Amino acid sequence: MPARPRGRQEDPLAEYRAKRDPERTAEPVPPAGSPLPEGNDDTFVVQEHHTPRGATGERVHWDLRLERDGVLKSWAVPKGPPTERGPSRLAVPTEDHPLEYASFSGTIAAGEYGGGHVTIWDAGRYATEKWDDRHIIVTFDGRRLAGRYAMFPVGDGAWNIRKLDATQPPAAVAADDDRAAVEVPLPMLATAGELPPAAEDDRWGYEFKWDGVRAVAAVHGGELGLTSRKGTDITVRYPELAALPAALAGHDAVVDGEIVAMDPHGRPDFGALQNRMHRTGPEVPRLAAAKPVTYLVFDLLAWDGEDLLDTPYAERRRRLDALGIAGHRWVSTPWFQGDGSGVGTGVLAASEENGLEGVVAKRLASPYRPGLRSPDWRKIKTFRTQSVVVGGWRPGQGRRAGTIGSLLVGVPDDAGGLVYVGHVGTGFSDSDLRELQRTLTTRTTSPFHGTLPRDITRDAQWVEPDLVGEVAYSVRTAENRLRHPVWRGVREDLEPDDVVVEP
Repeated sequence: MPARPRGRQEDPLAEYRAKRDPERTAEPVPPAGSPLPEGNDDTFVVQEHHTPRGATGERVHWDLRLERDGVLKSWAVPKGPPTERGPSRLAVPTEDHPLEYASFSGTIAAGEYGGGHVTIWDAGRYATEKWDDRHIIVTFDGRRLAGRYAMFPVGDGAWNIRKLDATQPPAAVAADDDRAAVEVPLPMLATAGELPPAAEDDRWGYEFKWDGVRAVAAVHGGELGLTSRKGTDITVRYPELAALPAALAGHDAVVDGEIVAMDPHGRPDFGALQNRMHRTGPEVPRLAAAKPVTYLVFDLLAWDGEDLLDTPYAERRRRLDALGIAGHRWVSTPWFQGDGSGVGTGVLAASEENGLEGVVAKRLASPYRPGLRSPDWRKIKTFRTQSVVVGGWRPGQGRRAGTIGSLLVGVPDDAGGLVYVGHVGTGFSDSDLRELQRTLTTRTTSPFHGTLPRDITRDAQWVEPDLVGEVAYSVRTAENRLRHPVWRGVREDLEPDDVVVEP
């Protein structure tokens, strides 16, 4: 299967559409001409596919799919991907699938291409080490697939897949009573997009987009654990949330939500959260008392050992609402189910009116796919923000003399280089500048690809491109530069490889 060069073909899903009747199949079939989603090329899924064989039997195979350039590159693996280091297994390339297919499970009608039953066998993230016509080397981070794998052609159009190391997925935490603890998943992520069309409004639910830090909370045996978007334990950073288990009255649960700091008007203030995101020392209790955070809960992933990841979103939300989770420092957030009358438009207008970041539209039937960036969840912003990688700074003048005046920022391109998108000199507090000065690591050469404006390079101080921040801005110029960017803060929950161009 020749590796498609970086960049978009005219219609990489033409073969997929030609094999399917959207009126008969339960599979997602995006209309021809619709734009491909923008992702991070880091999502994988393995689907177990049962197809009828004869009067009573069935055939089983597994489909491995890797996100690449807005589609899922796909292989049929008759014996399933190996989970142990050892002999290679056959992997037969198939047509590209739409990114929406990463969360598909269900029954394909008899007589349709691939008729049978499909379930999710594993899903998560992967990192690419090499991808060309002769070798694909990736590292999986899933529930069943973990570690380095190689894929390579073996002739006659077939490929093989082989596990290269002995890495195993982390085992579920053993419970000390008769209720098994559920493994804490990575958060499911949304793709940037637009509101669903009015004709599809009744298939979606809508939530406000909160301006904070994503966290999955697991309560087991009366103890609380908070896990970041990257899988880091952040419990010690937010002691004011420690009483959450008491609100569950002795039950165990895993919930998804956002940690936010509120401004005096009761709106999330991302800047106010900055001084809490990385603190783990003895100053934490004092900071928690002075500026406590709130945990906004919007999904129920497990309850008393019952795994709810495959339960449709609408049912998970109804069960969460029935719990009545509410306290001084946590609350379940509102959501609004579409009814065909354009509910999403009203929710987006309310978000803008109240100065919130936007709306997340979630397909009512969608399961929860840990670590997956899925089109079943769409984020629609009311104002423009962009995650950026810091690649340098310029000295300040006046009251900022001797310290940072502005940051030089960029966004990674498809080839892995850092492309300059502008410099930001507003939105910083004095403490922000002092912390940045301590954090940034000096280097002697520019980390940016291409030529930068001469007035920028004249006094630029270059740094290692390993710090991610977020800016708000007005518009993009024809040169893809950000106009009037304002610093919103460091994004410790993001790595540079996570940063993509946001609409």
